[in-house]
Amino acid sequence: MAEAAASRRTLAASAALSCAYFAAIGGFNPYAPLWYKELGLSVFAIGLLVSLQSWTRLFAPYLWGALADRTGQRVAIIRWAALASFVAAIGFVLPPHFALLAASVFLMFSFNAAIVPLTETVVAAQLMRADGAMDVRRYGRVRVWGSVGFLASVVLAGWWYQQVGLRAFAATTLVLLGLIVLAAWRLPQQPAAVHAQEAGEPIGAVLRRPAVRWFFAGVFLTVLAHAALYAFFSLYLDALGYGKQWVGLLWAASVLAEIAWFGFQGRLLDRAAPHRWLLAAALLSALRFALTAGFGASLWVLVLAQCLHAITFAAQHTVCISLITRYFPGRLRGRGQALYSVLGYGFSGVIGGLGGAWLAARWGYAAVFWAASVAALGGAWCCWLSHRHEQLDLSVSNASRA
Repeated sequence: MAEAAASRRTLAASAALSCAYFAAIGGFNPYAPLWYKELGLSVFAIGLLVSLQSWTRLFAPYLWGALADRTGQRVAIIRWAALASFVAAIGFVLPPHFALLAASVFLMFSFNAAIVPLTETVVAAQLMRADGAMDVRRYGRVRVWGSVGFLASVVLAGWWYQQVGLRAFAATTLVLLGLIVLAAWRLPQQPAAVHAQEAGEPIGAVLRRPAVRWFFAGVFLTVLAHAALYAFFSLYLDALGYGKQWVGLLWAASVLAEIAWFGFQGRLLDRAAPHRWLLAAALLSALRFALTAGFGASLWVLVLAQCLHAITFAAQHTVCISLITRYFPGRLRGRGQALYSVLGYGFSGVIGGLGGAWLAARWGYAAVFWAASVAALGGAWCCWLSHRHEQLDLSVSNASRA
């Protein structure tokens, strides 16, 4: 009974932390490019600043994950990383200079790169079933609060910046980061998760499996397609003449679809194999970004495209977390989550931010979304290959037991 109560407290605190974290992301990511533009920065400089978040994903999540796996002190790392991220963001309220902005963004995201992977690890540990799989229904109940935080923040921020202007962006960002610090300190300490004596494949052996390699390739290309959304969607809408409130509402449409998915995913995900959901997410991503590129002037087409976020992000993310939990058990779990951030959101964000900036400067923002559609098709091919190798591995395993 006491163990069940402790688990509920941990999951509730994790939900609150997820809500605060994604509220900060909702207030920052969609509007930071517009703030940079108001400061007079060029499109390439904006693309570079946006890509810095992804540059930190190349190394920071894995370092934090390795440290957590070795020390078992995941909650302590989350707490101090949240505080350090807040301190780094103080640079936003100082007189604006590109070097200072770049340093602040880089340090802020280097520290908060610890929060999501380690929180996901804490949550996954609470949701493991007897068969070794993760309870995706209960996971959705926790993760949905991140979507709620993002939704509330992106809508309110759109209204707020429409009323007072983007001069309030830096102070608003600090307030939102402060909420993350408060939520991180409410997360209960966990017993040290030490797995030094636990048997299992070394991480190199896991990564050499074709199904795992193609899985990460599919994640990379599908998330690369979404880099166009994260870095350039607000700028694209601004260039098309949409006001800041419409920017916020179009972001909100995607998050409402995401919330609906998390609410019902427990009934839906079991209807198909995980890799089939990944394939569907990649194919729908290709459709989504083709619609965005070709019909950006049509509000209702954009709303429809944004609603595909339920599959292209929410379903894809849940399946990825579930597969990571299966591929990287026990002592490998922190590093597995970190690799998901590095390979999925690190390299893809860097290439998407810089490549997208080049495409936008040369051919306009629509070209960025056409390129995203092509990348998603590549992701679909990789997901199919991962599924094929997974089936081959299963056949070999069944034959060896027969």
